[in-house]
Amino acid sequence: MRWSNHGWSVGYNFTVYLVSRHPGTYHMYRNKVRIVSGQWKRRLISFPDHQGLRPSPDRVRETLFNWLGQDLTGWRCLDLFAGSGALGFEAASRHASRVVMVELARPVVQALKENVSLLGAKSIEVVNADAQRYLASAHEQFDLVLLDPPFGSELLATVLPAVAGRVVPNGYIYVETADVPSLPVGWDIYRQGCAGKVNYLLLRAGSSDKSDT
Repeated sequence: MRWSNHGWSVGYNFTVYLVSRHPGTYHMYRNKVRIVSGQWKRRLISFPDHQGLRPSPDRVRETLFNWLGQDLTGWRCLDLFAGSGALGFEAASRHASRVVMVELARPVVQALKENVSLLGAKSIEVVNADAQRYLASAHEQFDLVLLDPPFGSELLATVLPAVAGRVVPNGYIYVETADVPSLPVGWDIYRQGCAGKVNYLLLRAGSSDKSDT
């Protein structure tokens, strides 16, 4: 999918436009996404063409981390469908102590590892694995789980119940999806917003919906 001012559209290339200081000109970076804030603010990360890969827009990522607070020092985060890694790199940029990026496609995994090396991101571990198999075999607990599965897939409904068991008390699950999913027992929408056809939700156990964006 591709993000534009009108929402998501079909296509698998993603372009970042950076406005130049000179009126009427701009710089175009194909298949790159910009880190919004933190220690790597404005750094660009690259990703390959791959079906279903669509980085979260800047505004959506900025909103998410405004909800969470900008300092994630000490947090352990799981980016389960890492893709470009935009969400996981944002968490690490805000000083999360550990970020696990799980991705199945080998070319995408290679790009993630190259970006980790480029940034010197020692807190990030990239795991080449199927999301469901990872959840079945790993038993680590996380403060934040990021779920942005391939758009239009049914993977979210499949993994969400298992993910709920991997979150510490008072932790969060973040979801990007076309349709609001059925929530695990005991979980509620804590914050929510909409960008075009995409709903983005921050879930928390025992919370209630507090705001729309």
